[in-house]
This record gives sequence, C-alpha cells and structure tokens, in this order.
Amino acid sequence: MLSLFLCTFWAYQCQAQTVSKEDKLLGELTPERICYDAKHYALKLRVEPDKQFIKGSNTIRYQVNQDSKIFQIDLHPNLKITAIKQGKTSLKFKREERAVFVSFKKTQKKGTSSEITVFYEGNPVVAKNAPWDGGVVWKKDAQGRPWVGVACQGAGASMWYPNKDHWSDKPDSVSVALEVPNPLMAVSNGNLKNTEKLNDNFTRYTWATSYPINNYNVTLNIAAYKHFSDTYTSTTDGSKLDLDYYVLEANEQLARKQFEQVKPMLACYEKLFGKYPFWNDGYALVETPYLGMEHQGAVAYGNKYKQGYSGTDLTGTGIGLLFDFIIIHETGHEYWGNSVSADDKADMWIHEAFCTYGEALYVECLYGKEKAYTYSNGWKKIVSNDKPIVATRNTNTEGSGDMYFKGALMLHTIRNIVDNDEKWLNTMKSFAQDFKGKVTQTDDVIKYFNDKAGRDLTSVFEQYLKTTKIPVFEYKIEDGKFKYRFDNVVDKFAMPMVVEFGTTKMRLEASNQWETLVFDARGGNDKLLSEPIKVRTDLFYVNVKK
Repeated sequence: MLSLFLCTFWAYQCQAQTVSKEDKLLGELTPERICYDAKHYALKLRVEPDKQFIKGSNTIRYQVNQDSKIFQIDLHPNLKITAIKQGKTSLKFKREERAVFVSFKKTQKKGTSSEITVFYEGNPVVAKNAPWDGGVVWKKDAQGRPWVGVACQGAGASMWYPNKDHWSDKPDSVSVALEVPNPLMAVSNGNLKNTEKLNDNFTRYTWATSYPINNYNVTLNIAAYKHFSDTYTSTTDGSKLDLDYYVLEANEQLARKQFEQVKPMLACYEKLFGKYPFWNDGYALVETPYLGMEHQGAVAYGNKYKQGYSGTDLTGTGIGLLFDFIIIHETGHEYWGNSVSADDKADMWIHEAFCTYGEALYVECLYGKEKAYTYSNGWKKIVSNDKPIVATRNTNTEGSGDMYFKGALMLHTIRNIVDNDEKWLNTMKSFAQDFKGKVTQTDDVIKYFNDKAGRDLTSVFEQYLKTTKIPVFEYKIEDGKFKYRFDNVVDKFAMPMVVEFGTTKMRLEASNQWETLVFDARGGNDKLLSEPIKVRTDLFYVNVKK
C-alpha cells in the first residue's frame, strides 16, 4: 500500500514479536472461554463527544458448552465496570489486563442458555492512527460539530465494549442502541429499528443485525449526517437490496456521484461470489473521520471521494485509478472477512488475501482479463517478504502485512496452476458460499482448494504463507537440452511453469529436482532452443535465474 500504510502496519507488526500477558489472555482459548458461546450482544450506550466519554451496558446472551462457574469476557482497563448482573443477582468479577473473569453463584450447566449484563463507563482508548492503530476517533466536521467513529480490528473490540474478544466466536446477531446529543445522528450495523427523542436533548438510535458478526465489525458512527438511499436489484433472483448512505452534509453531491460505483460493484461481486451476504440487513456506506474499515453492513468510508487509494494508484499501473479503492476493497470484505471469517487473528490472511485478490477479479469483471493481470502484477513491487503471512495461533498476533498483496499474488499463481478459468472462478464462488457465515482456518482453506483443484497445492500454500522465500525458476541449456527446477522453495514444492520458446508455449511441471526437456530433430523441436526464451512470470509470483 502507500508508504504511510505500510510503515504504520509493519511498525505495528514489529511491536508484536513477543507475546505479552495481555495478548496471551486475549489469544488463548482457555476453559473459561471454551465453556460458552456468545449468541447475542445487546449494547446500550450513551456517548458524550465533548467529554470523549461513554456509559452503558452490554447484555451478553450465551449458550453453555461445558459446566462452568467462571466465564472470561474482555474489556480494556480504561473502562470501569460498575456492575455485572445475571437477572437481579450481582456477580463478582476479577480483572486482569483486558480479561474479566466473571464468577457465577451457580454452575452454568452444559446445554442451557442465559445472559449477563455488564454495566460500564469511561473514556475509551483514543485511536492514534485509525484504522491501523485502533480505538475511538473523536473529530469535528468543518462546522465544528462532533464526528465520531471507531476502528478496532487489530486492537480488538474490547477497546470499547465488553465481549468475548476472540475471532472464533461470532454472536449470531447484535443490537446497538446509541444515545447521542442533538442534532447528531448515530449509525451502526444492520437496520435502524427505532429513533426516540429523549428529554435531555439526546436522541436514541437503535440498530439491529440478523446475521453473525465479528466483534470488531460492530460499530458506532456519530455525526450530523445527511442520509440518502437507493436500491440494488439482484442479478440472480431480482430481489431488492436496500442501499443507504450517510455522509457529511457538505459532501452530499460528491457522494451521490462517487457512490454510483456501488451498483456495478455489487453486480460484479454477485457474479463472482454470490449475492451480497447480509441481504436482509442492507448495505450502507458511512462517511468516517478515518480512511475506511469493513464494518458489516455499515462500511466505513473516508477516501474523500477520490479515485484510487486517497487519489493514488497503489499498483503504479494506472488501473487503480479506475475505481475508488475504499469502496471496492472494504465492500469486498463483506464476503472475505465478514462472511467467510478466520477463527484466529493468526489466519487474518484469509480476509485480506482473498479480498485483495477480489479487486483484480472486479477489474476483470468490468475491464477485462488483461487489465486484471496487469493490476495483479503491480502488487509485486509492494511485497516486502519481511516475515511469514501466517502467525502463531492463540497469541492474538497477526502475520506480515504481505497478507494483502503477497497473499493475493499467491491466489493469482494458483489460478494459473489450475489453468482453467471456469473451474477457478467456480471454486472462488463455491468457497464464498460453502463457508458463508462461518469461521475457518488455514488448514481448512488448503484442504478445500486441494479438493476443488484436483491436485495437491499444499506446498504452494506453505511456500507463500509460511516462508519469506520467493520461488526461483532456474534453467540452463546444455547439449541441446533445456534443464529446469525450482530453487529457494520448501520441501516437495511443485507447480507448473509456462515457458515460451519464440511462439511455442510449453507448460512444464517443475519441482526442486532438475528436470530435462530434450530438443532434437526426431521430436520436431530441435530449433526451439535458438528462439527467444520467455518465462511467464506474469502468471506466477516467482523469480527467474538463468
């Protein structure tokens, strides 16, 4: 990405090399977490922007998986817990870093369901550089009115509300009731269920979702918003999707023009990955005081109505300026990250690689395969190969920022290993549908693509996800023979390579062992070695050595 993005992201990653006590408590699936599933969050908050203060509660409905008298929930120490109750019964709790260990009066029995309400207040962590260094963003619009947002994917949703802060457990739904000073409006996920004017110059906006949602995708947006709406018609069945846009009043006309990109994008994504996955909740773009974030059904937009990434093409190809990067990329996360989700932050590449690769498929949908391949190859100069893309599970840590572009280049490479566009595109779509609304992990993804491809891709995934080494296709010509192999690769690495000898294209299966292609008169190819040799690195993420 842009240097600002990369430096920020990688600097953040470097700080996470050792596992802190907080990360251990957040990352591990301990008995106090495994013993229950969060089923629903009912968040009620009063937000006072002038004080950067929040006060309210979260009612956590849960199902018990194992008998237990202690549950772990999570909340940042900046926020004071004033009480935790089960019905009218006050519960004792102990705090350790962000972990909150709740002690029940009676054992919570396997197979039963109940709820607790956590009452809390305080000044949540202020984001230093949202969305990468997360927290709450307190800004003012041009008229001096409060403009508030939150971004917490990396930092964790417990930065601002109590929850079971682990990626493995999505609540089935949430409701979010936000009380904000007049004349501000509060926008959250899903559908607006109720608006109530209160007696103290505040208004309560109640929102609700009807689909599973990642904790970090639960959001709040507060501003003097201008709202306008539209509908999108499904190309699959003709049903209507509500489109809602919440923008600063001064930007309404800019937004109406820029957001014309939404319908063609949704049509492409529907063709590629299936219908928009949160249909009943609708789709929204919400203008935010930071660049963007994939908040489910309420996508954060802060690209200032520019093409590309803040007016810049990340790939350097010019193709990135054909569209608004934040609209296309963050909406792509509705499929990759929000619907198909990793069960541990260590496997965040599942979100970012597939979403980034989806940009290329979007380009292909609107502008053709040639431009899509040009766009994809533009990612190569952005890859740093600083550390593996996959991190260590149960440590609340992420892999390299290469999960975006190197991860997408891996998928581009696998497409050309498969060498059958219909089969490949069907696999992408079936993956989005078969894992819709579910959590998954790296091993499951590898198995799925192995099965669909009809060949073992394990070594390819291992190479690009778990090492920093770029495969080197090495070749030499000896005594009328073309010898080739892959170097700088994991054990048992194997994939095809396309090599052109003049106008003759050959697809050569290669491994880390030398293979020999014989050119002679009997084979009718004796003159090919005198032709210009071109290794098709545009189809694969590899280097070449002669």
